[in-house]
Amino acid sequence: MSLTPRERVLSALAHETPDRVPLFLGADATSSMFVQPYRRLTDYLGIASAEQYLHGWPGSGIVAMDEAVLGRLGSDVRGVWDRVLVRDHGQSDGQVSVDAWGVGHRETGLEGFGPVLHPLADVTDPDVIEQYAWPDMTHPDLYTAAGVRARYLAAEGQYAVVGAPWLVAPLERASQLQGREQVLVNMLRYPEWASALLRKVTGVCMAQLKGFLAAVGDILDLIMIGDDLGTQSGLLLSPRLYRAMLKPLHADLVAVVKAQSAARVVFHTDGDVFALLDDLVEIGIDVLSPVESTAGDMADLPRLKRRYGHNLVFCGALDTQHILPLGNPDDVRREVRRVSQALGPGFMLAPTYTIMDAVPPQNVLAMSDAIMESGR
Repeated sequence: MSLTPRERVLSALAHETPDRVPLFLGADATSSMFVQPYRRLTDYLGIASAEQYLHGWPGSGIVAMDEAVLGRLGSDVRGVWDRVLVRDHGQSDGQVSVDAWGVGHRETGLEGFGPVLHPLADVTDPDVIEQYAWPDMTHPDLYTAAGVRARYLAAEGQYAVVGAPWLVAPLERASQLQGREQVLVNMLRYPEWASALLRKVTGVCMAQLKGFLAAVGDILDLIMIGDDLGTQSGLLLSPRLYRAMLKPLHADLVAVVKAQSAARVVFHTDGDVFALLDDLVEIGIDVLSPVESTAGDMADLPRLKRRYGHNLVFCGALDTQHILPLGNPDDVRREVRRVSQALGPGFMLAPTYTIMDAVPPQNVLAMSDAIMESGR
């Protein structure tokens, strides 16, 4: 019997076997598309789509995919998003867009858009933490549109509703403020400073999370938080350092979600994070995303499933480094079947990163069609 998209996702979340593997596409920044490949896809499909951006922020370069496109691709999820506060949008292409945290973003080539201005670079003075102009995440206007969209989706009842507040991620936020390498160095050389910065950042993220949940928490099926903790070959930081400085902060964020919502917690983290999966299970993570299937120990999908498949639902696994940009449609279909068989049941297919410029529309459609045809 065919299930509704929401029923399909709920079945996967219960580690049951739905009628097909759910497709997790377009719900958040990491499962959507950058603007250039999206334009090519809509042109290829002949769909006239108004160009809208996630979180109402063109500075991200990531589109809010049109309903007609999501319907054609067969996505089983729909996202709701808060607004991104912006100090300076930039006046023309290529200029820096500065968000409310003071971080400047612009297009950076193949990687899409990213931070290029780090306002706290080289700072280790603790007084700066209190003096800095932190964003006010309590204003209800930040969450009004999310509430309207969530209530519409709930009334429709067709799709699993995914809450995607922008970057509830302490390490990532600190990295944007200081630069990734500088934050990691400071965690070792100046641990008191780094801890103070991470705690402050988490406090701001907590206010954002609470405001978002107050607006939509009773409707959500899933909610996204996370931090990029891995590289292609291992962790960005040692397990000891993670457990000392970041794990308690992540645990506090998860606890807020569990207290204010019945939503399952999706933790987004790139790279080979196999060594931290016990920690993520311990703090209450329900879904691991994006399961980077080419990264170190994460590439051994049968082992990953055997060891953690009873504790975690997996979301992702479709390689965006090689298969989607460089393969042909048959390669994509084979990979969809391979990862679905290795990680299901309890699996939702998604790209392992935002679909970038090098991905042709034929491969996006091959991903979708493979799920529809044989993703059982």
